[in-house]
Amino acid sequence: MFPVHYRLASSVRNTSSIPTSSGCEGFNFRTFRWTQTMLFAIDEINSNDNILPNTDLGYVIYDSCFTISKAVEGTLTYLTGQDEAVPNYRCGTGAPLAALVGAGGSDLSIATARILGLYYFPQVSYSSSCTVLKSKFQFPTFLRTIPSDAHQSLAMAQLVLHFGWTWVGTIAADDDYGKYGIKAFREEVEDAGVCISFSETLPKVQSPEDIQRIVETVQESTAKIIVVFSSDVDLSPLVEELLRYNITNRTWIASEAWVTSALIAQPRALDLLGGTLGFGIRRAEIPGLRQRLLSIEPDDDPLTDKFWEAAFNCTLDPARKWTKGLDGSASRGALACTGKESLERLNSTYSDVSQLRLTYSVYKAVYAVAYALHDLEHCTPGSGPFEEKTCANISNFEPWQLMYYLKNLKFNVPHTGEHIFFDDGEVLGEYDIINWQRNGDGFSYVQIGRYNGSAPLESRMSIDNASIIWNNDDLEVPRSVCSESCQPGTRKGIRQGEPVCCFDCIPCADGEVSNQTDARECIQCTEDYWSNANRDTCVPKTIEFLDFGEPLGITLIAISAVGALVTVGVAVVVLMNVSTPLGKVNDPVLTLSLLFSLVVTFLCSIVFLGRPQPWSCMTSQVGLALGFALCLSSLMGKSVVLMLRARAVKAVKNAAKAAAKAAKLAKEAREAAAAEGEEVAEVSAITTANTDPPAKVPTADGPDRIKPIHQRALVAVCTLIQVVGCTLWLVILPPHPIKNTAAQNIKIILECDEGSIVFICCIFGYDIVLALFAFVFAFIARKLEDHFSEAKCITFGMLVFFIVWISFVPAYLSTRGKFMVAVQIFAILASSFGLLCCVFLPRCYVFLVKPERNLEELLMPRAKARESAAPSMSTATSSSSDVNTTVSTVAD
Repeated sequence: MFPVHYRLASSVRNTSSIPTSSGCEGFNFRTFRWTQTMLFAIDEINSNDNILPNTDLGYVIYDSCFTISKAVEGTLTYLTGQDEAVPNYRCGTGAPLAALVGAGGSDLSIATARILGLYYFPQVSYSSSCTVLKSKFQFPTFLRTIPSDAHQSLAMAQLVLHFGWTWVGTIAADDDYGKYGIKAFREEVEDAGVCISFSETLPKVQSPEDIQRIVETVQESTAKIIVVFSSDVDLSPLVEELLRYNITNRTWIASEAWVTSALIAQPRALDLLGGTLGFGIRRAEIPGLRQRLLSIEPDDDPLTDKFWEAAFNCTLDPARKWTKGLDGSASRGALACTGKESLERLNSTYSDVSQLRLTYSVYKAVYAVAYALHDLEHCTPGSGPFEEKTCANISNFEPWQLMYYLKNLKFNVPHTGEHIFFDDGEVLGEYDIINWQRNGDGFSYVQIGRYNGSAPLESRMSIDNASIIWNNDDLEVPRSVCSESCQPGTRKGIRQGEPVCCFDCIPCADGEVSNQTDARECIQCTEDYWSNANRDTCVPKTIEFLDFGEPLGITLIAISAVGALVTVGVAVVVLMNVSTPLGKVNDPVLTLSLLFSLVVTFLCSIVFLGRPQPWSCMTSQVGLALGFALCLSSLMGKSVVLMLRARAVKAVKNAAKAAAKAAKLAKEAREAAAAEGEEVAEVSAITTANTDPPAKVPTADGPDRIKPIHQRALVAVCTLIQVVGCTLWLVILPPHPIKNTAAQNIKIILECDEGSIVFICCIFGYDIVLALFAFVFAFIARKLEDHFSEAKCITFGMLVFFIVWISFVPAYLSTRGKFMVAVQIFAILASSFGLLCCVFLPRCYVFLVKPERNLEELLMPRAKARESAAPSMSTATSSSSDVNTTVSTVAD
């Protein structure tokens, strides 16, 4: 059974009349060559004394027309033995039926095998490779000389993986061959990470709409690799439409059913199909076959006359024809055939014996049946395989008896020497890998590799990549990917709703790397490492701290040293003038303690520099806290005295104002008494009462008097409290060096951890409290009137101190790394310089530039002259004298 024609002839379906068998149309030269190969093999066997020496093989050929209905009809007719099929009845006479060779495509063999299996009738297929036929439960008598598509699908998948293609399209015929083949292929490649761009099905019945849709899909897809599991007959309409659209730049992967088909490999398809890769079953040379093909006559059998008319496009003389043809009518050729036309001049697929692959499979199928019959005929009675060791009779045997010999058959094919045996009805999965290359105006099929399905998985496929010529004669392997590979430093980002092969390459985040192509995830660097600029390697983080040797560190050291030296110089000037009136204004011990604390603050800022060490972290923080505590305590001690002096002056002024007011009242009383004639004694008593000195004016021995010992004690106590707090801090949770990896991603910042946020807030909060007290006391005494107002100097100094540290907080919080330390040092230096300049610059100016102002009378507060004192000169003078005496006492 061979599909000699492409399709059924169109006919009117009329249910009102008796159904008749449809005719066929579209002669297939390739499959007609298969029929002649079978006849050639039968002739070889009948003339060979080593095979069936006492028996001749006969044959009957049925045309399946590449249609299931005709294949079923032919099978029933064959089994019945008459032109009319009668199921379950054998009405023919003559020699017994042996086996069916056929029936062509896989869907045809599936239909015939289901019927033949009912009778356990042997069927040997030469081109049905569908995997479903492997099931012996469904098809117990089916055997084949072509490998199963289970091997071919795996081979195609390995070919796709071999070239790194991850984005492919698939096209399959709408039959079991195409569906099962593509299904197995997809399962293999998808498990390996390959994505299917599109999957289309070729219609079995001609459908221009479906073909047009497939063409548009191929045209729009970005896939450059298209795998086609189809017969040449089903694929031909699609190729025609693709040629019309001039679609090129695609690489086609062919199944064995069309990989060497002349119906597809036409010269005009060079641009479309050039570079095609495919799998062909084993190729062989069959000596004498070409001569046989060229020696046929138009009247040899009913098929040769149809071949003759189709080959030469003519009409045979009806007298020479066997029959009108299988389609029921004579062909309408343009010319009349003589029957003497030369087949040698005919350039067609029929006479092309350069790629005998399926033809060779037909040849092997015929010989398989012959060798099985030979073994059946030469069975030794008493040693047979059947009941009671009997043998079958070659002239009258049952199909199942021949089936036994076919299943256990082993033989070598004539001329090629290939060893054939059936493994549960299957043969070894061996393929030639073929490349379609341009050869003049046509194609040549160049073998570029081999596939052996029985070899270990890693060595099944061998390909010579250098010998492949791709589409448009390109030597470079085409790329077929939905998305280009993600380079190291990036990761795959899946696109929502698209296959996994379609992705975006997303750069790794900071601190993450990927060091391989197509990484699915980025790797987080360890704590002390960071990603480089390319995000493909983790590199050590930069270690950062404010070093002594860098320009900023040198600058800060220089400023600190200058501040400390200037402070020492001021101390020298103060000591040299300690016995002068200005030097005696306040306790010299407090002045020196203030200068010493400023030296400490200047120098402790240097300890903040360099790589943090346990001792430096403790020294810097504690030294700063104690230095400011001593400084602010000293200023507070000075401010208290100034505040009390201001209060004393204010009290004396208030008393003087009261005396002046009393004098004014006395005068008014005298004038009133004189006018009214009152007694002078009463007026005199009132005057005397109002001119008495105030009872509560502060004096040198009063309760508001603070001696230097009290000031020193105050400073010592305030500083001692800070010492106790710092000691507890150092004992319980001392500051210590840490590696800060969170502040800046690319750096490790070496810094000091405060140890306890509670302790540091308490320690420096205490300094703030001292500063507030010193500021408040100085602010109260700011209006003390003398030529040297120390209260104003301290007030301005404290304002500078507050401004610096209030500005420091946002600046400190907005910086990172070594610049945080720099900001802290600048704040320390700025506040220290502010206090030094505001408190001591005016004093040093008097000491060094204006020594004439360093007089005791110029340092005492001055009372403002009052116009109202003029009318009563004696009273005003007395009051002024009291004020000066009192202030002088407080000052002393």
